[in-house]
Amino acid sequence: MREVMQAVLELLDRGELGALATVTRTSGSTPQVLGARLLLRRDGSRVGTVGGGAIEEAVLEQLQECLGDRTARSKSWDLIRDLGMCCGGRMEVFMEAIEGTPRLIVLGAGHVAQATAPLAARVGFAPVIVDAREEFNDEARFPMCKRVLKEPREAVTELCPSPQDWLLIVTHDHRLDEEALECFGAQPHAYLGMIGSRRKIARVLQRLQARGRLPDLSHVYTPVGLDIGAVTPDEIAVSVVAELIALRAVARGDGAKRGEIGAHLRLGADQVERLLSLTE
Repeated sequence: MREVMQAVLELLDRGELGALATVTRTSGSTPQVLGARLLLRRDGSRVGTVGGGAIEEAVLEQLQECLGDRTARSKSWDLIRDLGMCCGGRMEVFMEAIEGTPRLIVLGAGHVAQATAPLAARVGFAPVIVDAREEFNDEARFPMCKRVLKEPREAVTELCPSPQDWLLIVTHDHRLDEEALECFGAQPHAYLGMIGSRRKIARVLQRLQARGRLPDLSHVYTPVGLDIGAVTPDEIAVSVVAELIALRAVARGDGAKRGEIGAHLRLGADQVERLLSLTE
């Protein structure tokens, strides 16, 4: 049981999704005891057991459904009648989806970051603020946020982004934007948004392409946010967080489709290609 709970804590800490089964009732002869647990991770790996054989396969099938619809359920099996096992007893198992809070790594601690971080936290993200400027990246401006007082290139190793992390580039300097996109864009991530005008974006992408350091742009959203006419830092924060919510809904399969969630400001593939073909 300790091994399962340790794996659950690690999953939650990484902001990942899994499904957990717990034996809640037994009677007669059963292959596992009350309280036995089985964790199924999204990648198919598992920790623990609820008894092996047919009962475990039946529970794993239910856990797969939990991963899909994130709905808790309880189910009981007569091991002989329902599963053809020879144990002769009965087991009831409670199954639930568990999900950690995904990190939103915010590169930059300016006005947009200050407005975005608390709003993102309220809708289920865990902001991490990356900025080497102590006078900006302080507790007063970013309460309840993890803060990393480093520039992007130095912060990559410490943060070690995973496929569950969401990245947002809103630095105060074009050089740092470029550095952040180069360093963090090469790391696994669920999303990468970068603020900026099309002129700035073109220059950043062109310079990275010239050095052979252009990241995979399939998960890059730039300009960042949904098109709601945002101008002020607070309005931009709403636009950005709305995009995060919309894309999270798509990733979860909550019924949202890209065409139903509002227009992204993001440049399309053909637009990016045209920008890269231009000379600076």
